[in-house]
Amino acid sequence: MKFKYSLIVMLLISPYVYSLPRFALQQKDKCISCHINPTGGIMRNENGFFFGRNVVSMSSPRDKNFIISPKLTDNVSFGFDYRSQLIYSQEKKRADFQDMTGSLYLNASVSSDIDVLARYDFPNSIWEAYGIARILPNNGYVKVGSFTPYFGIRIDDHTSYTKGGDYGLLFSVGTIQGLIYNPLYTETGIELGANFSNWGQLTASVGKSRFNGTLSSDPTFTSRFEVNSSIDQVGFFAGGSFASVKVRSLGQKLNTSLYGIFAGIGTQNFSLMGEYDIAKDFLAKDIVSNAMMIEASYLLTVGLEAVVRYDRFDKNKDLQNDELAHLIFGLEFFPFTFIEIRPQYRINIEEPSKGNNAFVLQFHFWY
Repeated sequence: MKFKYSLIVMLLISPYVYSLPRFALQQKDKCISCHINPTGGIMRNENGFFFGRNVVSMSSPRDKNFIISPKLTDNVSFGFDYRSQLIYSQEKKRADFQDMTGSLYLNASVSSDIDVLARYDFPNSIWEAYGIARILPNNGYVKVGSFTPYFGIRIDDHTSYTKGGDYGLLFSVGTIQGLIYNPLYTETGIELGANFSNWGQLTASVGKSRFNGTLSSDPTFTSRFEVNSSIDQVGFFAGGSFASVKVRSLGQKLNTSLYGIFAGIGTQNFSLMGEYDIAKDFLAKDIVSNAMMIEASYLLTVGLEAVVRYDRFDKNKDLQNDELAHLIFGLEFFPFTFIEIRPQYRINIEEPSKGNNAFVLQFHFWY
């Protein structure tokens, strides 16, 4: 039991750093506008660097004589993300500090249409490396290497059950608490992306999982379609995802199908987005699970945003009282350039109920 309780403080906030889709909604833009990766996340491009330096923070060095840049040379640039946190567990009745992620990024622009991007997370020994060739019509692309497949909404907290969930840390070690896209999950393969004018994107990938829990010689297929646009001061997106994967559960090798829908709407100060996923033959043969996420955010002032999120995971839709859920209340405070402070209070909901709520104070530095 003590071992189980000691694990509660680990990974309650994702060690993976992704772009924030609500920023795209509020800005009536797309994640690719701020990231080198066409599906968002990881290293920021020059627009993303400018956004982090001058737009999102409460105070920033707007002095024109103070020049900072992520570029090492004209064609090579770097970046990093570091997160740590202080967490108080109601169940453990103590506070602990934890390193979460320390990722370094390096990008080499081989030409105006080809980039080679690498990421290594030192605390978690996670790496990604791939080439991106924007050689298809309308800035479509081909991506080859090791990467995270594009499924659903890429929020930056993998404790959402539409992602990795609580990763087996709240109740029992090794118990599945969410879908396969936990902080360690990557695949080696190829991804194609097609853009339809300025209102839609279709991606499809095939690869081999590099995560031990789903390691298989069989290929994984993932596809995602999104429609996005804006009307006056309102931005929105909607779409669906599909994945065919092989997972191992209780000694069984399962042919799992994942289906998902998602949508979001936002103005300059407010965003609301959600995702609902169905997993067939995920935990066991002939068992259907589902996961959902709903997040609302409101910009209180420049550099300070209130965020509320509800997550729910139903392991078996045919059983009662096996659902897991949590409700998160938090703030995202950007006091200075490249600095974020994120306090959260997490209410865990399960049957039978337990006194296992938690308070998290997270620190994030990036460049």
